[in-house]
Amino acid sequence: MPMREAGSHQDRAPACPGPDPRPHGPTRYRVPPGAVDTHAHVIGLPPAYPFVDSRSYTPPEATAERYLAMLDATGMSYGVLVQVSVHGTDNRLTVETLRAHRDRLRGIAVIPLGLRDRELAELKEAGIVGLRLNILYGGGIGFEQLDAYAALAREMGWHLQFLIDARDLVPLAPKLGTLPVPFVVDHWGHFPVSRGLDDPGFQTLLALLRDGGWVKLSGAYRNSVEGPPYADTIPFARLLHEAAPERCVWGSDWPHVAHWQAMMNVGELLDLLAEWVPDEAARKRVFVDNAHRLYGFEGVVPAGSAGG
Repeated sequence: MPMREAGSHQDRAPACPGPDPRPHGPTRYRVPPGAVDTHAHVIGLPPAYPFVDSRSYTPPEATAERYLAMLDATGMSYGVLVQVSVHGTDNRLTVETLRAHRDRLRGIAVIPLGLRDRELAELKEAGIVGLRLNILYGGGIGFEQLDAYAALAREMGWHLQFLIDARDLVPLAPKLGTLPVPFVVDHWGHFPVSRGLDDPGFQTLLALLRDGGWVKLSGAYRNSVEGPPYADTIPFARLLHEAAPERCVWGSDWPHVAHWQAMMNVGELLDLLAEWVPDEAARKRVFVDNAHRLYGFEGVVPAGSAGG
């Protein structure tokens, strides 16, 4: 199915730049062996991999080869690919990439309800370990059928991942507290730090973490108001880690889609984690122990990894 010609929709889904072509590791510490980048995307191009018409941005291609090269350059052993919103529920590229790199990658899918048992089994066999619900970007699956997705995730042994504004956590909190599977909040709730530490959405997120939720310490450039080096995010991230040190994971958010400001290097985001989680042992838990437990990397030895 070919992509539609640019026109009025293109104005609503503007092109965004690609990532820094020369990624590097942190300068302030060494990434521990076994480290996991828990949030990244691979992106294909139409017509082979169509973009959904409802998308919020138009990204460049982001190949598996470039992603793996980024992992190598930054010292990361493993990666988790999250189905990108512009491909909607067409998980083919994510699944193809997982199958080609079973020793190193896991995945989070975006699927419609009603898939056949065989299709679900194929996703799990490929390395899918969770389902993503997304109400922030066009092409995602919303929360209207949260109970059904939670039941499906429980049946498959998966968790749920939420791309959500922290403000929307407030009315959802009672429901989330009763989910039968673990849940993870992307980019700590896309929370602009200008709202302050006492913001009800941020305080609700902290409460959910203390009660068993997970959070991705990622997306600093999405939450910062000041911009690089994102120092205004530090007190917020430290509170998140303090609330659930055993349920925090780190993600690069590569290739940094829907971002039109100065493009950061992944190494700069890794350096920021030295401020978010200053203690080396605690940082290892974020990179390795927590992520291995959530994504099923325990006992896996990556081939060709610079970091493990």
